[in-house]
Amino acid sequence: MTFKTRVNKVRRRVMRNITKNVGSSYTEPQKGGALNIEDIKRVLIIRPNHRLGNQLLLTPLVQEVLNTFPNCEIDLFVKGGVAYPVFENYKQVSKIIQLPRKPFSNLFKYAKSWASIKSNAYDLVINGDKNSSSGRLLTNLAKAKIKVFGDVNESIQNTYSDHLHISKYPIYNLRYNLHRLGFARNDSPIPVLDIKLTDAEIAKGKTILDDIIKNDKKTICIYTNATGDKCYSETWWETFYERLKTEYPDFNIIEMLPIENISKINFKSLNFYSQDIREMAGIMSNTSVFIAADNGVMHLASAALTPCVGFFSVTNENIYAPYGNGSVAINTNHTDINDWIKSIDGILR
Repeated sequence: MTFKTRVNKVRRRVMRNITKNVGSSYTEPQKGGALNIEDIKRVLIIRPNHRLGNQLLLTPLVQEVLNTFPNCEIDLFVKGGVAYPVFENYKQVSKIIQLPRKPFSNLFKYAKSWASIKSNAYDLVINGDKNSSSGRLLTNLAKAKIKVFGDVNESIQNTYSDHLHISKYPIYNLRYNLHRLGFARNDSPIPVLDIKLTDAEIAKGKTILDDIIKNDKKTICIYTNATGDKCYSETWWETFYERLKTEYPDFNIIEMLPIENISKINFKSLNFYSQDIREMAGIMSNTSVFIAADNGVMHLASAALTPCVGFFSVTNENIYAPYGNGSVAINTNHTDINDWIKSIDGILR
């Protein structure tokens, strides 16, 4: 663990201790039939994190709000610019309030973004991450009839075995709070990650993929990079790649390259490179399975509605697992390569 990582972990822990009681004085509207679906017209969702994966993991909550309040408009409070392509086709996302990624280099813009929270009135404000200190503070600052700070009630923990998942618990929490306020109980399936590709984007992805593989076989896509300790070694990936070739001779195996344009299998397979996340998603949507360690690109494949096999060794799969579309999460500390192949078989065969 680097010095910077250790400092950030300490900083987050201190801030969580400082802000853990923020919102405790908030008084909910009284239950009694006064609130209706039609009353919720303006919604603010707060998730001030710049990472691609975390913005993609927010898409189920945005869908949940739109499914519950179909006539509402949503503002998003985020960090960095990746939310723009992620939510490009969410037409009811009205405004994206963007914190700069480096606040100390953009203090005026940073302060202006925070101040904008007080200048708008909302019917519902949701903190998208219960562990976000700034999210709790911003939720407390916001003008809103209903505020959901993100704390997971014990009854949610006792009812839903998947309540730890970072995309799911905000939805369970929202449903719990709305039901307390008199809205109808909602037990519908949790929405999956979805970047909402258009037919044209999917068709473009197929054209790009076909030009690379030049055959009619189905395709397995791998992504061999990840950040920090989540990244497996070249030896690990090369061993796994050779096994994939042996097990699936009737499939193409193609590698999506990261922004650094590196390969843990030393470019031994067909590959492609793009910095356009919607183009990347369009290509992945035309593959049969996407295989990667836990990272933002894995969540992008999941949001392209592609079955994913996610490998986990240091992060908690209960929190970050790909789900839906037949996806599986595998803890490689407790399984071996034969188990991994069985999971891939379950998707492909």
